[in-house]
Amino acid sequence: MSITIKTAPELVKMRAAGNLVGRLLVELSRRVKPGVTTRELDDFSRGFFEAAGAVPAFLGYNGYPASICASVNEQVVHGIPGARKLAAGDIVGIDVGAVLDGYVGDAARTFAVGEVSEEARRLMRVTRESLDAGIAAALNNGHVQDIGAAVQAHAEAAGFSVVRDFVGHGIGRKMHEDPQVPNYGRRGLGPRLKAGMTLAIEPMVNAGGLEVEVLSDGWTVLTRDRRLSAHFEDTVIITEGEPEIITRLD
Repeated sequence: MSITIKTAPELVKMRAAGNLVGRLLVELSRRVKPGVTTRELDDFSRGFFEAAGAVPAFLGYNGYPASICASVNEQVVHGIPGARKLAAGDIVGIDVGAVLDGYVGDAARTFAVGEVSEEARRLMRVTRESLDAGIAAALNNGHVQDIGAAVQAHAEAAGFSVVRDFVGHGIGRKMHEDPQVPNYGRRGLGPRLKAGMTLAIEPMVNAGGLEVEVLSDGWTVLTRDRRLSAHFEDTVIITEGEPEIITRLD
């Protein structure tokens, strides 16, 4: 395992990439509405990044065919944008990444499409809170599994399940760097966290069981029981104090 500690100039570039990703997610939040296709959201995202002098990090990554991931309802992650029109009552997880000046920002949000069920609202709220709990545990001299333990405790206390087949990750010049950052675990285990590390923390939380499966397209991940799933992600910098979230504008 090779975990990189970013220099101050590198962190400046990481912040710029993260800010760009955060700005795109705000723009997408305004465009998610009934009748919009996921391909339209993808086309907008690609143009947004290109206008900023950035490259979509996902496009072509291991053969992935789009600029964003758009995962609707029971789709957990890696949903491929297409002709599907969002409908009132859907929830859609949108994961975006950008390469700007050689560094990557990565974040995800799950959005409600019009009025959604109480279960969907609660799932989205708890998943966002689980992300916040994980970020709060990402402290200098702590351990990677401190993050996952915090995510798992909050999600499971609400009666939901944490996906274990897909995890968060280190990030920097590459989208996926060491260490892996599971959304479950035991405090005090895993690699030591150090100031200057940059991590993408990304809980995927299911309303039902934790089991998932991948569609024949090789990408789209579904809950096996076909119940709802939500996904929130931010890129953070480990500091001497509180972690710095670089993909959130609020």
